Amino acid sequence: FHLNRQTGALVRVVERGTRAVGTLLSTSVLHVLPTAFEVAVVSALLARSCGLAFSCTAVATLVLYASFTFVVTKWRTGIRKEQNRADNAASQHFADALLNYESIKYFDATQLEEQRYDKALATYEAAALRTQASLAWLNFGQSLIFSTGLSGCMLLATHEVLAGRMSIGDVVMVHGLLFQLTLPLGILGTVYNQVRQASIDVHSLTRLLREAPRITSAPGAPPLQLTRGKIEFDDVCFGYTPSQRLLDRVSFTVEPGQTLAVVGGSGSGKSTLLRLLFRFYQPSSGAIRIDGQDVALVDIESLRAQLSVIPQDVVLFNESVRFNLAYGRPAASEEQLRLAARQARIHDSIMRMPDGYDTMVGERGLKLSGGEKQRMAIARALLNDAPILLCDEATSAVDTVTESEVFRELRAIAHQSDRRKTCIMIAHRLSTVVDADMILVLRDGAVAEAGTHASLVSRDGEYAKLWAMQQALT
Repeated sequence: FHLNRQTGALVRVVERGTRAVGTLLSTSVLHVLPTAFEVAVVSALLARSCGLAFSCTAVATLVLYASFTFVVTKWRTGIRKEQNRADNAASQHFADALLNYESIKYFDATQLEEQRYDKALATYEAAALRTQASLAWLNFGQSLIFSTGLSGCMLLATHEVLAGRMSIGDVVMVHGLLFQLTLPLGILGTVYNQVRQASIDVHSLTRLLREAPRITSAPGAPPLQLTRGKIEFDDVCFGYTPSQRLLDRVSFTVEPGQTLAVVGGSGSGKSTLLRLLFRFYQPSSGAIRIDGQDVALVDIESLRAQLSVIPQDVVLFNESVRFNLAYGRPAASEEQLRLAARQARIHDSIMRMPDGYDTMVGERGLKLSGGEKQRMAIARALLNDAPILLCDEATSAVDTVTESEVFRELRAIAHQSDRRKTCIMIAHRLSTVVDADMILVLRDGAVAEAGTHASLVSRDGEYAKLWAMQQALT
């Protein structure tokens, strides 16, 4: 769902849907019921005072009016949906431009984005004009039907006066009663139009709300009982589509308290391993176990509570440094928060900010550098203090000196005698993983090699080639 989402369009769906719920409630209570009551009373008075012919003419007018309104409004539904789609597309273009303003400036693409947005707005404008034109036709037809019905009743009244069966006062009464229907009929047309449009918006919202998570806990799933922190991948295969296979029969074991490093070329499936362990996705086949328990069979919240994740792409909330650091552990003390920041080598940078730990980081953390955001993510994971630590290119934007200090701190924390952590680290720079207990080399989604740094270098295989290339560059 999140891979295919369009943020701007989703926001518009939610905004229109929430407004439409209020519209449906207000129109049902304040308009529909009183209008129906008023129409019934007027029709009964016409039948009682003026005769069945007048009542039948009025009822026929009402039926024709309502039928025309229902049919035309149903036709307008498709036009309204087209307008909503155009509105969603324009909102999505607008949101994309705001989120990617740096790319727009880098490539001097302001004019291009203006043209794209103008095109989206032109599409929306055309759809909105069609919506208004269809509304005008609806109003014209409604007025024509009511005028025809009114004229028919007045002709009947004139005939009755000429026949001596009605007085001029009776004609005035008929005219007044018929005009008494003008307001409820006008309200009926307007309200039905609003209700129909609101129903479209509510339908889009309910369809969004009915999106069921694909990865959930099985009914009655037991919580994960973490005793040692042993991780096993057993013949795991995975692909985002049935025809695509990103991981092919991957098997390995990380013993409790050990550090596993996963290396390989871009697109080899390294980050996918962590996403499967965290249960963002479900393997196509095979099993992933922690302390012998299949992660697919345990409560998903209890699983994720045992994992601290340092993602490759760090996105922060538009809140303070303190809020972002303590996000996974809001009850952490000030001392614990600052200790985690020092361990991640971000404390000094925070203290140089205008308001220290209360400094706002900006939308998605744009006020911070890439290295600062990564160190914020490291501090957040350390503060969370889960027994299993997952690092996905945790220091790719950090300078070499700071990277060395951070990894030294991570190794010290992971190997504390009282609370050893099981770690899986993904890295491109092999110099950061030479001390790992085991290194897994992935190639095209399969395990090419596995072993310690020394043993892999001595084999003259895939890892040795990568090591030689990086050493030559340095």
